[in-house]
Amino acid sequence: MKVKSTLENYLFILPAVAIFATFYIYPFYEIFNLGLHSWDGISGARVFVGLRNFKEILFQSRYWWPAMGHAGYITLIALTFQNALALMLALACDKQIRLGKFYRLVFFIPPVLSEVVVALIWKWIFEPYSGLLNHWLTGSGLAHAARAWLAEPQTALTCVAVIHSWKGFGWGFIILLAGLQTIPQQLYEAARVDGASSWQRFRHLTMPLMIPVFVLVSILTILGSMQAFVLVLKMTAATPALGTHVPVTQILYYMRNFQPSRFGFACAQGIVLGLILVTLSFMQIYISKKMKQA
Repeated sequence: MKVKSTLENYLFILPAVAIFATFYIYPFYEIFNLGLHSWDGISGARVFVGLRNFKEILFQSRYWWPAMGHAGYITLIALTFQNALALMLALACDKQIRLGKFYRLVFFIPPVLSEVVVALIWKWIFEPYSGLLNHWLTGSGLAHAARAWLAEPQTALTCVAVIHSWKGFGWGFIILLAGLQTIPQQLYEAARVDGASSWQRFRHLTMPLMIPVFVLVSILTILGSMQAFVLVLKMTAATPALGTHVPVTQILYYMRNFQPSRFGFACAQGIVLGLILVTLSFMQIYISKKMKQA
């Protein structure tokens, strides 16, 4: 009877396991397998090269680690500016304010917009001659500050990072707001009765109780920012000269241009990026557990 019950339980999850294996496990295995080969992406002939592609990425590639650094910079801006903005707006909308539902809708508009549309709009704003930003700077007497924002290495990556954060803060806003609304109001009322200030309530109640939510938002921010490429590609063409190439655009470069025997190298880059992201995610989870125990 126990065996029959166990088999029935496995039968219930079999469709989900089959889908997961078909669309996740097998593709991962195939990409890893391709990373061990030299292949042009078209012909059927593959040459086994072992870990040579991975060694080249980690120790010999001129562009991989700079691209990781650029993605890391975008991620740093997102973790600070984007999540700070999302938290402030979530704290404001968590209170009983007029038009609260309207603000929630407005703040969630940027994430649902197409990245291509957002890139084209902001590219027009940053245009060196007819752009809205330079026009406003000139009209405000700050003509010396006007520049080709997306065509200079000093500003191109920062502009992309800020726009990426502007577009993505809505996701963090929704998750943080949901987390704030799970905190019992009785705790705040008791702290208020005990004479705790707004800052003390935030520090000793909100922050500790929101740690799991902060970790979730941070992990999603890192995963999304490290894989950003549409904004980078459409706004700056992701060129090394501007210092705006990121890991995903590096992978696309080798896959799109069909360089001789480089398709397997691109697959190896994808595996390396995935392992780095998984490591960062587990590190955050480990740190959050230590913080909760402290």
